[in-house]
Amino acid sequence: MKKILLLSDTHSYIDKRIIKHVQWADEVWHAGDIGDVSVSDAIMTLKPLRAVYGNIDGPEIRKQFPEHLFFNCEEVKVWMTHIGGYPGRYPFRIKEVLELQRPDLFICGHSHILKVISDKKYNLLHMNPGAAGKHGFHKMCTMLRFEIHQGKISSLEIVEFERQEI
Repeated sequence: MKKILLLSDTHSYIDKRIIKHVQWADEVWHAGDIGDVSVSDAIMTLKPLRAVYGNIDGPEIRKQFPEHLFFNCEEVKVWMTHIGGYPGRYPFRIKEVLELQRPDLFICGHSHILKVISDKKYNLLHMNPGAAGKHGFHKMCTMLRFEIHQGKISSLEIVEFERQEI
C-alpha cells in the first residue's frame, strides 16, 4: 500500500501546512507549475517526488522533470501531465494518448480547480488537485490525499486551507 499526496500549481510556494501532508505520504506527486526548485527540493528532502513541469516552469525545472510522466503504482497505471483538460473536454492530443496508453488514473493540474471525475469513456479516474500555491484566482489551497493498494484507489481526501495573501 502507498499513501499519496497529490498537489499542483504551487507557483514557488511551500509552507508548513503543505509539509505536514508531505510527511504523511509515502510519495508526493506534483502535477506541474512547481515554480522554483526550492519547492521540489523541500519535498524531496522528506519523501520521494514524482513531478511534471507546467507552463510557468523555467529551464531548471524542465531539466529535472518531464512534461508527461507514465508510471505504475501498486498495479495502477498512471499518466500525469500539467495541461490535460477534463472528461468530455480533452484536447485532441490528450485524447490520442488516452486511447493509446489507457491509463487507470489520469492526473493534471493547471486549472486551479479541484476535480475528481470518473471518466466512463476512457475507463479511468481523472484527478486535478487544484492549486496549493498563492498565485491565481483560487481562495483556498487544495491538495488530494489517497491510498493505492493492489490496483485500487481508496481513502480519497480533500485537503484545503486558506490561501496566504502575497
